Amino acid sequence: MTQDEVLHIFRDTGALLEGHYVLRSGLHSRQFFQCALALQEMPTVERLGKALAKKAAKLEAVTVIAPAIGGLVIGQEVARQLRLRFIFAEKEEGKLVLRRGFKIERGEKILVVEDVVTKGGRVQETIGIVHTNGGYVAGVAAIVDRSNGAVKFGVPFISLLALNVEAFEPDKIPMDLKAIPAVKPGSK
Repeated sequence: MTQDEVLHIFRDTGALLEGHYVLRSGLHSRQFFQCALALQEMPTVERLGKALAKKAAKLEAVTVIAPAIGGLVIGQEVARQLRLRFIFAEKEEGKLVLRRGFKIERGEKILVVEDVVTKGGRVQETIGIVHTNGGYVAGVAAIVDRSNGAVKFGVPFISLLALNVEAFEPDKIPMDLKAIPAVKPGSK
């Protein structure tokens, strides 16, 4: 699957939003990738999951972990495509944790899957959970890398779409963007 095909999916599903958005990272942007809109149709989930799984297969993970809520749908589909175990980390008192009886074995090779990466905060938290529990992070996979490869996790990082999407610190928002009311459409 090419980057143009992925971008086409986001545009066709209305999942590439234009306006003034406050990202989970606190940065402001003119574009927002609302993956939930793209992933509401199962044929699209299967298509994106298959493409991401194909790229991630070489990492030879045995388990996929995704940070909730954004990574859940695509993480589960990548795990299904690769026939791997799927677990997720979720918020508890504002911090990602393993719950629901999920366990990570010492040395277990794990693939972290996320929908969109801007600064990589949720991925870093998830990597920390894997390490704390004795696991080994084989790599990170995402549908969209808004940093165009600038974010580094210390492990292989693959994506279906890598773009350098403008993002601004709250005190450095351009005047034209300030004129548009800010919306925070993503996960909290």
